[in-house]
Amino acid sequence: MKEFLEVLKSCGYDAYFVKDKASALSLAKTYIKSDMSVGLGGSESVKEIGLLDYLLNNKEITLYNQYEAGISMEENIKRRRQGLVSDIFVSSTNAITKDGKLVNADGSGNRVAALCYGPTNVLLIVGINKIVDTLENGFKRVMEVAAVKNINRINNKAIEMGKEPKYNLENIANKFSWVKGDDIKGRIIIILVDEELGY
Repeated sequence: MKEFLEVLKSCGYDAYFVKDKASALSLAKTYIKSDMSVGLGGSESVKEIGLLDYLLNNKEITLYNQYEAGISMEENIKRRRQGLVSDIFVSSTNAITKDGKLVNADGSGNRVAALCYGPTNVLLIVGINKIVDTLENGFKRVMEVAAVKNINRINNKAIEMGKEPKYNLENIANKFSWVKGDDIKGRIIIILVDEELGY
């Protein structure tokens, strides 16, 4: 893992390896400062380590939470856009290759956009299950693991709410990106966790 961290740092990322969710949350909190604006990309990993709850309950930050219940679609879109110019954007990655490429797919595109440009910093919470050998394996993981699990999650939620499930492999992932590095050193912060997290 030490060699992998060095690879990630050579790509311009700040990279850390922690043993568990609690350690990941503790480290992640150090990047969330008072008076910061914080954007969100959909992430089960962020939720699983307790970081989402921490952000939702932190009264000292401005959180652009597009997932807040009851907001209009207009407000949802506004918050996604605000997240793209936030001080820090919090999310995960669908896959990370052993040579440091971040591989992702999105429906709306705010997460893949934030990884490429916009927020001052991007904080990624990444479980060891997201590590793959090659770029090809990364895109394979996106479609065969992450997309499938997200389809089930979103469609089941729709059914619970009495709505028609509408997602499938043809429409869940409209926008793709792979990032092989960042020219702004330390802009992207990666916290690797020695546990399986998210999709």
